[in-house]
Amino acid sequence: MNLANKLCIVTGANSGIGKETVREFARQGAYVVMVCRNEERARKAKEELVADTGHSGLEIMLADLALQHDIRELAQNITEKFDHIDILVNNAGIMADEREETIEGIEKTLAINHLAPFLLTNLLLDHLEKAPDARVVNVSSEVHRMGARNFDIDNLQLKENYSPTRAYGVSKLCNIMFTHELAKRTKDTSITTFSLHPGVVRTQLAEDASWMMKFFYWIGSPFMRSPKSGAATSVYLATADNVISQNGKYFRNKKESNPAAIAYDDELTTQLWEKSAALTGLS
Repeated sequence: MNLANKLCIVTGANSGIGKETVREFARQGAYVVMVCRNEERARKAKEELVADTGHSGLEIMLADLALQHDIRELAQNITEKFDHIDILVNNAGIMADEREETIEGIEKTLAINHLAPFLLTNLLLDHLEKAPDARVVNVSSEVHRMGARNFDIDNLQLKENYSPTRAYGVSKLCNIMFTHELAKRTKDTSITTFSLHPGVVRTQLAEDASWMMKFFYWIGSPFMRSPKSGAATSVYLATADNVISQNGKYFRNKKESNPAAIAYDDELTTQLWEKSAALTGLS
């Protein structure tokens, strides 16, 4: 796909994988909406990216993805300003320190990592359908396999048996299940969708995690991928022509990979969609 003048939306765009995804889209001439929570970080990131790429087609839109009100306002701002969307990269994510609920009463990891992309994508679907070749790219993780061992459709928010890594794993499994179900529901449209594992990447993912998790993250950082390397599969799935036939699939290192079997269970992915719709007020 030639990205010149294409409209791309990237969440979590001011650091890590998201920032490098924006950088590559900018280099290819796309107009990119950088969805960020912190205005100061977003401004600094944009200035750096414009200076590096020589491309000024970057716009910041602020939203706290833990808040469904912010997500709805973000979607309204996007749809009022633009007549279609070519690429949506749901990249933002957290690994929490402890169990915390949002103002809507939803466990925060699930809210940001799964329900935010679910809600935002659904609110933007009409605009995505207006593009001749629209892509929805959902950044997941191999940690979803841990989530698969603990997945309970009736305990998504881990009110029982909570741990930060379990919550993260469940949310990343939900990303793959959402992608699979979205592909089914949009199969007669111009939209294709993919999920991916970016690799173990040096990012700010653990900044809200416990001191022990931060310590292990720091110890392992020399062996981790760079954010640029981590963004490579996201950019590939957003732009490659030869992946359209793999709609709904999970990727690693730019190649299709088999996720945990539960991720493609049609009955469970439908149940997850319905439960997610209820939790976000879409049903």
